[in-house]
Amino acid sequence: MPVKGEAGCRKDFDDKRIKSGQQTSLKRLLVLGAVLLATLGFFLRKRFALETAQSYALCSTNGKQIHLVDEQNSQVECLVVRGAYIQDVGDLADIQQRWTYNKEKALPVYHAKPGSIIVPGMSDSHAHILEYGASRIIPLEQGQTIKEVVKSVRDYIVSDPDINNNKSKLVQGWGWDHTVWPEGRWPNADDLDADPVIHGRPVILQSKDGHAIWVSRATLNDNGPYPEHVEGGLFIDNAQDLIHKPEATDTDLNGLFSITVRDALASGLTSIHDAALAPESLAFFKRKAEEGTLPIRIYGMTYFNESGEYWGDSILPLINAGNGRLHCRSVKMFADGALRTGGAALYEPYTDNPTTNGVMRMPPEMINKVIPRFLQDGWQVNVHAIGDRANGIVLDAFEKALSGVDVPTLRPRLEHAQLLTEADMKRVGKLGVIASVQPTHVIDDMWYAEERLGPERVKRLYAFRSLVDNKAKITLGSDAPVEGINPLAGFYAAITRLSKDGTSPRGPDGWFPEQRLTRQEALRGMTIDPAYASFTESTLGSLVPGKRADFVILSQDIMSVAVDKILETRVVATVLDGRPVYGSFL
Repeated sequence: MPVKGEAGCRKDFDDKRIKSGQQTSLKRLLVLGAVLLATLGFFLRKRFALETAQSYALCSTNGKQIHLVDEQNSQVECLVVRGAYIQDVGDLADIQQRWTYNKEKALPVYHAKPGSIIVPGMSDSHAHILEYGASRIIPLEQGQTIKEVVKSVRDYIVSDPDINNNKSKLVQGWGWDHTVWPEGRWPNADDLDADPVIHGRPVILQSKDGHAIWVSRATLNDNGPYPEHVEGGLFIDNAQDLIHKPEATDTDLNGLFSITVRDALASGLTSIHDAALAPESLAFFKRKAEEGTLPIRIYGMTYFNESGEYWGDSILPLINAGNGRLHCRSVKMFADGALRTGGAALYEPYTDNPTTNGVMRMPPEMINKVIPRFLQDGWQVNVHAIGDRANGIVLDAFEKALSGVDVPTLRPRLEHAQLLTEADMKRVGKLGVIASVQPTHVIDDMWYAEERLGPERVKRLYAFRSLVDNKAKITLGSDAPVEGINPLAGFYAAITRLSKDGTSPRGPDGWFPEQRLTRQEALRGMTIDPAYASFTESTLGSLVPGKRADFVILSQDIMSVAVDKILETRVVATVLDGRPVYGSFL
């Protein structure tokens, strides 16, 4: 091997020095990069560890601020999540003892933000999922006069070039409320067609309570002939079926569904009971469940059309589809109309309209015929009943059908149960019927209810305390889009019976304050009670080991904060099956 000269050695030395310097610089860059990656990785691991649904502990930072909503209404400091389930609960020291020191792998421990509390995932026991999405498209409810509502329709048309440039395209909206208008009358087709932008266009506008449709002259003409002379462009209750609505596409349904899911998760809802699933809605949710893309739990009520054939013995209830995200084992019927539109069936005439005592949408003989059949075929029966007469007729049918039957296996429900006689309040508890009520209706209807029902009868309207005292099972919902979807608004209304500004027609103590629920009753009413009402109390509704890890972190303690501060509460995080689906607690 040849020996190198001095110049060759010097060149090798210089080359090595340069190479060494380059390597040093490279090493420094690598070290710096490693530090940055490690730092970034640390935060990413913390951020996304929960999203992979691995085991972790979540603890409150100010004492026992996790409300389990178990039978003892216990509060603990920490809960342990393993995959999609609650694995353990207890104090931090106990959790560390059981899961850090006695396990091969230490358990990550996360702490909720100071001042926050943790409650089970909240449920809405009565809402209309796709209809809520539809109600967010045009702000009809904001209209305080007929002209303002018409203007909102006009503005919507002008804002959308596809609609504005195509006068044959149907315009649909939801949410107008005639009870707040100073005109003192129902709207009609001419009100819409008086606007030059709307004139000649097909328009269908659903009322806030879902019990009336207001249409334009074009829609009126397109849907004839009618069984009798129709001129005004207003259709109430069963007459709404005379107006044909085109079948929504999957794109349409996905758009409406996304709006509802977005608002629901942001409000802390992990489950919604959809009250009256149309066939196309149920088919849509089934497809979502089969694809594994249902982002929220749905308990569906299949709509029964009293003019159609009985199907309870030919269709099987749907249970536990989409990994527990979709159940449909109940049927929904409409006994009467709504108080707002004067369609609730009463024993005595309306005080403000003595010519009527409302209407039964479903004849009593039909109610007595189909309720026993559905119950015998294993369906939960949920009946929309507003007026005292409607509730009485439905309870008669329940009482006859439930004779000698194990009621907990059937769990029939009165949807709304707004006005009942004293005797029927007792009967609800005695029969074990579930009263599915909507507290936000109280603070909405209280401004006109006494005028409509009179000073004595109105005392039995939304009598939640009387129902509870008579051992009735209750569950809370919103009836969205009739009301907003935020469950904390229902919580506030249930315990205060005050409007959001702290007022009521009967003063600052609330509208008939003796009918208020306690905070604990209201919390159970939107967690464990809806789980019972949907046959899912073994897996949902409380934060006990073995149940699904559905929970919500709230920014403040709604169980103790001043009532006028409750509606300031924010949802910090909504967690479904152990994974954050809204917000974060890191």
